[in-house]
Amino acid sequence: MSVRIRLARGGSKKRPFHKIVVADNRAPRDGRFIEQIGFYNPLVEKDNPDHFRIDAEKAKAWIAKGAELTDRMERLLAAAGIVEAKKTKTNAEQPKKSAPKAKALERIREAEEKAREAAEAKAAAEAEAAAAAETPAAEETPAE
Repeated sequence: MSVRIRLARGGSKKRPFHKIVVADNRAPRDGRFIEQIGFYNPLVEKDNPDHFRIDAEKAKAWIAKGAELTDRMERLLAAAGIVEAKKTKTNAEQPKKSAPKAKALERIREAEEKAREAAEAKAAAEAEAAAAAETPAAEETPAE
């Protein structure tokens, strides 16, 4: 018999409330369970004591007996400091499906180059204007 610590959904439509239960993994999600060890209310702020509560001793005892955790329960218990957080993938390990392709990269490079050239031209024009402002034109005096 494989036992899991998981969430059993309760509450009404669009108002979820979850019981944290220890259940046989073959039992229905909201069906028969061995023991209820806490609750989770996702609609309440995280700093509110009615957001998440669990009997840590019972959870540790069930984990010691070999109970598996669902992904969501593992994250909740890691946030509560009961279990170690599972290491997630780093950006280097993430798939690169959403990265821009060759044509898009070429367009990005061209746009950056045009912007750089425009900035250089603007800087040169400002430098010329500043130089022209520093050297006043020779004033001609009328000859008498």
